[in-house]
Amino acid sequence: MALDLDAYCERIQWLGGTSPTLETLAGLMRAHMAAIPFENLDVLLRRPVRLDVDSLQAKLVGARRGGYCFEHASLFAAALEAIGFQPARCAGRVVLFAPRTDVPRDHMFLTVPVGDVTYVVDPGFGPFAPPGPVPLVEGRQDGATHWMERDGSLWALHVSRGADAPAMGWVSTMEPENAVDFEVSNHYIATHTASPFMNWIMMSAVTPEGRVNVMNRDVTILTGAESRSVTLADRTALRGLLLEHFGFDLPEVETVMVPAVPEWG
Repeated sequence: MALDLDAYCERIQWLGGTSPTLETLAGLMRAHMAAIPFENLDVLLRRPVRLDVDSLQAKLVGARRGGYCFEHASLFAAALEAIGFQPARCAGRVVLFAPRTDVPRDHMFLTVPVGDVTYVVDPGFGPFAPPGPVPLVEGRQDGATHWMERDGSLWALHVSRGADAPAMGWVSTMEPENAVDFEVSNHYIATHTASPFMNWIMMSAVTPEGRVNVMNRDVTILTGAESRSVTLADRTALRGLLLEHFGFDLPEVETVMVPAVPEWG
């Protein structure tokens, strides 16, 4: 099924141009991440996560839900193709929290050529996502929060995390992948008992004031340069958080099985 571009643009409140320019690419990426949150609740509800355009439209556009990297990147790629861009789908190993020898290639992002420059576009990297397209060139540009560096035969996305020292986010060969490769990775992420997405609540939403990040019961609310933390009291508080900051209601979360938070029952 072809993407309903008008419905997608309404979902992300995009009123800008639809010509394949860098301005359009950057604007669409900002609007996409501002409107569509990062969340893994379907995995915790033991529901299948599907990557075909019809299913992505039904969930992320029609039901106004969020998703994780495979869903974000797949939907955004379909939107870019509808406009006239030529995105390539790529895979990386997330090395923020573990050595690269311990992590599979289970992160999906895009590369998009515009003119003579190729840009890395990664709307599904949760709280670590770059706010706009990142040039696929070595070195940090002035004021940039994300940049690319060579790491041997690989490329690495570097992430600046506020007061923390910059860190390597993921590494990749940058070769284009086939759709079936992401189906395999998605199946592992959504069903394997060792997958963190099967065991932890992981959510992040852009807000007008900053961002809201959730890891199990721990909520971090970022407002400008300020940060405050709260702890969700129960599943009802989780549902309220979704309504307040994530833009959708999901009554099922009040009974979802979350192994990492056994005290919720």
